Amino acid sequence: MATARYVHWQDSGMWLGYLEEFPDYLTQAESLAELQENLRDLYQDLTSGAIPGVRRVAELSLG
Repeated sequence: MATARYVHWQDSGMWLGYLEEFPDYLTQAESLAELQENLRDLYQDLTSGAIPGVRRVAELSLG
């Protein structure tokens, strides 16, 4: 099973979060479980080509 790291926090009763690889794309929900489901859906949209011009974070080897 594939995994993806995400950042999340709670603010004013809502859960907010984004995928580390795609920090420009924030989502929110009323529960942590719902936030995780929204992040799964967002990941699918971002990696399927459904959203044009997606910016992502990558790592570069300098050695």
